[in-house]
Amino acid sequence: MITDGFLFISLLLAISAALVVADRSGKFKVFKYIPGFVFLYIVAALLNTVGMFDHDAIDSVGDGLQDALLPAMILLLLFKCDVRQIIRLGPKLLLTFVVTAASIIVGFIVAYLIVHSALAPESWKALGALNASWTGGSANMVAVQNILEAPEDIFGYVLIVDTVLYSFWLLLIFSSVAVSDKFNRWTKADTSKLDFADRVTDEEEKPMTLSSIIGLLGFALLVSALAAKAGEMLPEVGTVINASAWTILIVSILGLVIGSTRWGRAAGSNQLATIMLYLIIGIIASGSDFTSLAEAPIYLVAGVIVLLVHIVIMLVYAKLTKTELFSIAVASTANIGGIASAPVVASAFNRQLVPVGVLFALIGTFSGTFLGLWSAQLMSGIG
Repeated sequence: MITDGFLFISLLLAISAALVVADRSGKFKVFKYIPGFVFLYIVAALLNTVGMFDHDAIDSVGDGLQDALLPAMILLLLFKCDVRQIIRLGPKLLLTFVVTAASIIVGFIVAYLIVHSALAPESWKALGALNASWTGGSANMVAVQNILEAPEDIFGYVLIVDTVLYSFWLLLIFSSVAVSDKFNRWTKADTSKLDFADRVTDEEEKPMTLSSIIGLLGFALLVSALAAKAGEMLPEVGTVINASAWTILIVSILGLVIGSTRWGRAAGSNQLATIMLYLIIGIIASGSDFTSLAEAPIYLVAGVIVLLVHIVIMLVYAKLTKTELFSIAVASTANIGGIASAPVVASAFNRQLVPVGVLFALIGTFSGTFLGLWSAQLMSGIG
């Protein structure tokens, strides 16, 4: 049994390093379908299930590190989010993204109304975290889990749901490319308007150096500490707006501001944020216990209901607004998949449209946490 906090964190980091190396080696195709942090979650949860961790001894270290790294991670992820480029997408594309996110929130409310009687009392917290993932990404999911203090076991269920249904959804979206022309004829979409790609190009990132890495690390951790202090001084509002939520709001706004300046092109921000994400997920997973995994299927049913509602709303929207399949597919993938998959889906339609996928995903990175919290607030009122 591990009773030393330093050994605990070192073990999580070592497992993360092995997974990242295996992923980047290209020798294991499984990483194309399941992200490395999911394997980290499974390994850490298994170690906890067999009694490897003494939580009385290590929880203070893990919780302290998680509280320090989470705001820093959100800040760094938003460095590439340039508001000026997002505005250049035009009102129709931005509306499509908004409707996509709204349809997912509606899906969660409908799903919770149908199955909440069969779920644990605090399941709305974990579903709020899943909503944050499906309107943003993994970082947003762990942010909401941290803010709401969702039980680790239930969080493990929604992470499984996230992985399984995300893989299915990505396969469905890629398959839709083949019927793109038929879909556009059905909606009577004007595809000649897809000429905005040359107006949304990514600026070249500066090369990574020791100065950029240590500068980003020092700045992100200092901002994280100051934002946490500021969050403690602000009042709580309702069920979900507490000190942690204020902290995330502060760093999110600051990250968005930096993303629109030359400092947002500093190299290494995504890499540092990814390291932090692995550690945070490892710490969360170390509190999970697989012995109660039998409850997971009902959460899978809830996830399927969310996707069905999402599909219906987006089909109605596409027909009424004469929207082409590209916008629907990329907006949906940017929400449910995130920064890793949205550009890939965009390139499947047209390589010139990759920047749109990137910018859609960045919008989700900023908004996902707050949409997840809002959804959780709504679900908490359902008795």
